[in-house]
Amino acid sequence: MRLWPHTLYGRLVIILVCGMIAAQIATSSIWYDVRHSQVLEIPTRLIASRLADIVRVISLEPTHTNGFIGHLNAPDFRLQFIDAPTSRTEMLSSADLATERLLHNVIEQRTGISSDLRLLHLSLLDDQGNAAGMSTLFGASPAAGMFNIELKLPDGRWLQVRAREDQGWTSLTPVQVMFDYFLRIYLVRIVLLAIIVLLAVRLAIRPLTQLTNAAQALGRDIKRPPLAVDGPLEVRRAARAFNSMQQRLINNLRERTRFLAAISHDLRSPITRLRLRTEMLADETAKERFRKDLEDMENMVASTLEFVSSGEVNEPRQNVDINALLHSLQADFEDMNAQVTLHGSASQPLAAYSRSLKRCVQNLLENAIRYGHRADIFIEDQPERLRIVIADQGPGIPEDQLEQVVEPFFRLESSRNAGTGGYGLGLSIAHTVAAAHEGRLQLRNREGGGLEAILDLPRV
Repeated sequence: MRLWPHTLYGRLVIILVCGMIAAQIATSSIWYDVRHSQVLEIPTRLIASRLADIVRVISLEPTHTNGFIGHLNAPDFRLQFIDAPTSRTEMLSSADLATERLLHNVIEQRTGISSDLRLLHLSLLDDQGNAAGMSTLFGASPAAGMFNIELKLPDGRWLQVRAREDQGWTSLTPVQVMFDYFLRIYLVRIVLLAIIVLLAVRLAIRPLTQLTNAAQALGRDIKRPPLAVDGPLEVRRAARAFNSMQQRLINNLRERTRFLAAISHDLRSPITRLRLRTEMLADETAKERFRKDLEDMENMVASTLEFVSSGEVNEPRQNVDINALLHSLQADFEDMNAQVTLHGSASQPLAAYSRSLKRCVQNLLENAIRYGHRADIFIEDQPERLRIVIADQGPGIPEDQLEQVVEPFFRLESSRNAGTGGYGLGLSIAHTVAAAHEGRLQLRNREGGGLEAILDLPRV
């Protein structure tokens, strides 16, 4: 999904914020009930006050009840004596029961008399006399309450009251009230909670981010300091497991290096003895063949050890003068009658591993000169990256083998000169050194023939 974040941080933020908004919307359903009760509260109190006046007057002047009731009759306030209370045809809602209690309490507070009162029906009407809906509750038009009440008078008779009472004037329109409610309850709360969620999620996943950074740094420097074992229990367990894994890798690499070094040391002794015996041979042809085979054995052992050691960075990063490094290599190769031409220059030093980087560029130059007889070095310096392009004029590499050629001991016998080929470790070493610098080595064929080795290094 395009809108779904790819990071755990983004996903947690989306889940928490959306869940919070959904819960807020669900709880906002009470706004309708609150608004409904708010609109009816003023009419209810006005009706209760008028009924309280009736109860108080009748309790003081019971002989004038009929005349008093007749004078109070009006189109919006109809009073009628009934013989007995009628039975309710429908159950009142919780809001209507609350209105009934409010009517009873107001009458009792104003008269001091506990009157029997029954609310039979209550409806909210708009200014046209129709049942009020959402537009009335949240609009600017006034609403009115239609009451059907039965009240027991102090003289024991029952009075039926059918009254309509307007909501009356308010200092704020419903739209203003709703906007104020939305601003304070929704907007401010959502913004504050979103900020809290962002901070909480960032704090919660910080150990995971540190673990990710440590795993990435482990590929560049396996001897980096171990992770701090702190934080929640799960984080401490993960840190201990990571540190344990790092230590096992360090031990395995050390054991591998010691093993290969021991083999190399042990091989030198029989090779030396074979050299001595070779010199004692009378046949010059056989002697020369033995010399060449022994030289190949020594070179193969040395190349293998060099490849193994290229994966371990045993030197600190330092600012390397790229121009001086390339000029030094150029001079070395020119002393061997090889043609190396520099194009461009680096504007500033590069933070790198000096010996490893020199070995990497030297291997690329050796390949270029071995197969292309000359090398051109192009330097492309940018604020974020440094690119060193080494181009030759050799036969190139088949397109389907450009990636495979950097594998250890892989040789292109069919496309390169087999008589002058190495052991298939030069590009592998260069590739490993580039990865140690967080960069990459890319090979591509040139138009018109030849190969380009692009060493792309970030400025960190």
